[in-house]
Amino acid sequence: MQDAENLFSKLQGCGQLPNVQTYAVLLDGLCNDQRLSAAIELLKEMEANKVELNIVVYNVVIEGLCKAGNIVYARDLFSHLSSKGVQPNVRTYNIMIHGLCHHGLIIEAEKLLREMGEKGCCPDGWTYNTIVRGLLKNNETSWGMGLIQEMVEWGFPADVFTMELIGGLLCKDVVDPAFLPLLKDSC
Repeated sequence: MQDAENLFSKLQGCGQLPNVQTYAVLLDGLCNDQRLSAAIELLKEMEANKVELNIVVYNVVIEGLCKAGNIVYARDLFSHLSSKGVQPNVRTYNIMIHGLCHHGLIIEAEKLLREMGEKGCCPDGWTYNTIVRGLLKNNETSWGMGLIQEMVEWGFPADVFTMELIGGLLCKDVVDPAFLPLLKDSC
C-alpha cells in the first residue's frame, strides 16, 4: 500500500491529476488496510478539490466503514449521498443492509429494503439473502421466513448460506417442516 501512496504522491507532484478510478483504487487499499481515517481524509480532499465522485467511490468508503464497525459514520455518509448528487444503487443498499444486519440493526436493515423499492432501486437476491440471514442469526425466525416467502415470490432463490441456516433451524425444530416446499421452489 505504501508503494501505491508514494506513486500517487509522485504523480501529483509532477502535475498529473489523478482520475476518479485512481482515487477509488487508493481508497479501497486504505480501507482494506483499516486506515479509515486516511480514507476519510482523502475522500474529503477529493470533495474539496471538486473531483467528480461517483457511487463506486462512496461504495468503497461505506463498505470499509461497515467492515471496520463504524456503522454510524457509514449510515451518515449513506444518508447524505443524495445531497452530494449521487444516488445509491443496489450495491450501496446491499453494503448498508449487510452492515446493519451484522451489527444487529435488523429493523433498520428491513427499512432500507423497503426504501429501495420506494426509491426505484430494485432489491436483488443478494439483498434478500443478506437480510434473511441477519434475521435468522438474530433469532427473528418468523420474520425471516416471511421474507423468504417474499424473496421466492419475487423469483430470487435462497443461497447456500441461507439454506444452511434454515437447515440448522430445521434440526432444532425451530422452523415448521411445512415450510420446506417453499424452499424447494427457491432452489
